[in-house]
Amino acid sequence: MWAYNETFYQIYPIGFCGAPVHNDGVTAHRILKIGEWSEYLQELGIGSIILNPIFESDNHGYDTRDFKKIDCRLGTNEDFKEVCQTLHDHNVKIMLDGVFNHVGRGFWAFKDVQEKKWDSPYKDWFIINFDGNSGYNDGFWYEGWEGHFELVKLNLQNPAVVDYLLDCVKMWIEEFGIDGLRLDVAYSLDHNFMRRLRSFCDEIKPGFALIGEVLFGDYNLIVNDEMLHSCTNYECYKGIFSSLNSMNLFEIAHSLNRQYGPEQWCLYRGKHLMNFVDNHDVTRIASILTNKNHLPLAYGILFGMPGIPCIYYGSEWGEEGEKAPDNDYALRPCFEEPKPNKLTDLIKLLIEIRRKSDALCNGIYRNVVITNHQLIFERKTDSERVLVAINASDSEYTAGNGELQGTYKDLIAEAEKEAKAGTAEPGEKTGEPESEESQQTETAPETVTLNDQLVMPPYSIQYLKAL
Repeated sequence: MWAYNETFYQIYPIGFCGAPVHNDGVTAHRILKIGEWSEYLQELGIGSIILNPIFESDNHGYDTRDFKKIDCRLGTNEDFKEVCQTLHDHNVKIMLDGVFNHVGRGFWAFKDVQEKKWDSPYKDWFIINFDGNSGYNDGFWYEGWEGHFELVKLNLQNPAVVDYLLDCVKMWIEEFGIDGLRLDVAYSLDHNFMRRLRSFCDEIKPGFALIGEVLFGDYNLIVNDEMLHSCTNYECYKGIFSSLNSMNLFEIAHSLNRQYGPEQWCLYRGKHLMNFVDNHDVTRIASILTNKNHLPLAYGILFGMPGIPCIYYGSEWGEEGEKAPDNDYALRPCFEEPKPNKLTDLIKLLIEIRRKSDALCNGIYRNVVITNHQLIFERKTDSERVLVAINASDSEYTAGNGELQGTYKDLIAEAEKEAKAGTAEPGEKTGEPESEESQQTETAPETVTLNDQLVMPPYSIQYLKAL
């Protein structure tokens, strides 16, 4: 599965493109902006974007009106075809938000039920009781999603509904060439529906990726060979910022070992959950961390731990945004253009390091050193061993452990040298072409020799590959 080796980039298009919060019915070609960022995404090293809802909806996108039409606030189907082509030309794949649990009250089939009541051929597409009434005085009661009655729950046990949704997915693949789906509220979806979706997508586009939104519970229930390839790892999302804020790295170390450790009882060994430090539903990492020096460290953990890293747009340069009690507008802003900085440069290095590393993409996990302020863990395959070392303290720390032996390549230091060399013109330092000997010296990998100890500078990230 290609997704296991890539870094994802999540965009909430209605906010990203500066569209009105409520559907005004006016067609504007705002979605083309995503294509304008394709070169930036390619340079950052992004393998695929995840686009939150883009189809015609009542308001925020999760209240769908029409699964086969791009939201008029974002543009047209032709606009999105152009965006997809541009992204693919820059080696960036596309994953759409599959909102299959519910639709908006403006969904065409639900409007038919509102008009014709029990005479509608679509009445069994929803969970309806004609002996009751809704808060909207429809003349019938219906099930909404978790008490939100603007979100009308679909009856996924109705074969006609499943056939319709699969036909929409087929259209998205054939018309737009998409490469995967994020399944909204996957924890609420019918399991048989997800099995059918998996086999359907495998047949029409082998390698099509399915990643579910899951907040809690046993991820194995839906991440398996019959259903989804991955799901969101909310346990470790919380563990990353909470460990840094409380200066207690035992928390994230415990979660990672519980999920991926070497013991037989560990839950998700060999699986690739989707990891993140923020997204469109939660306060941004730059706002939730109490010590801003920890911001790079959060990404150091993210790219070193097992699973698939996903970046939320703007957070790669430390954008702030706090979730409000009644809306998420502050989390979903419109940026005129990317604003890369030193944090972005670090993330770019981490993306490249991970992509080249079999151990970081696929290796087993094992804790080596844990203190309140420091964490060293091992990622290992048959071909590669990497130590990930994080020091969250403002002081240098010398970690002692009998496993800290041998010679290692400092992958971050090496990547920084390569990046610097890539931006320098030949002979820039001396004004003359470099000799062969000096070129070899300049490009020699940074190495660290350990003898039961590792020196960890303050607020540092180290990725050390055993030689």
